[in-house]
Amino acid sequence: MSDKKLLGEERRERLLDLLKTSGEPIKGGDLAKQANVSRQVIVGDISLLKAKNEPIIATSQGYLYFTDPTKDHKYMRTIASTHTPEETEDELNLLVDHGVVIKDVSVEHPVYGDITASLHISNRKEVKQFIEKVRSNKASYLLELTGGIHMHTISASSEETLDDAVEALEGAGYLVRT
Repeated sequence: MSDKKLLGEERRERLLDLLKTSGEPIKGGDLAKQANVSRQVIVGDISLLKAKNEPIIATSQGYLYFTDPTKDHKYMRTIASTHTPEETEDELNLLVDHGVVIKDVSVEHPVYGDITASLHISNRKEVKQFIEKVRSNKASYLLELTGGIHMHTISASSEETLDDAVEALEGAGYLVRT
């Protein structure tokens, strides 16, 4: 975008274009700089675009136009894990190293019920970005709300890949067995 402040619909069309062509998440602050508006304006624009059924998701790395990275991943599974916050990076790396995409993390909170956060993490670089964002924002992991127990929806191109990832989690002592 330019130094010119873009207005309303024109700005939202440009934001949509940027998100569609990026292929990677874009931080709200970066979109705001490009549009020459505040980050809060971008938050409002994203809400309006979502209201028009644009598949934009907010990830820990920024806004992403959701083109399903799991489109070739015909197999999905929800797994229950438990570990300390310090073991989060190890757990996530273990999963992506086995070729799965970590679609989300969820916990069952005693007051709020199910809380789910989109992750869409598929490689070590994205794991590192996620961990760094949690640390730099001094945020808590959802698992801290439940004493370490949490769930992930994972996807892969084969059942065997999912089985291998689950077996590795079990070997590391992270899998909750019922």
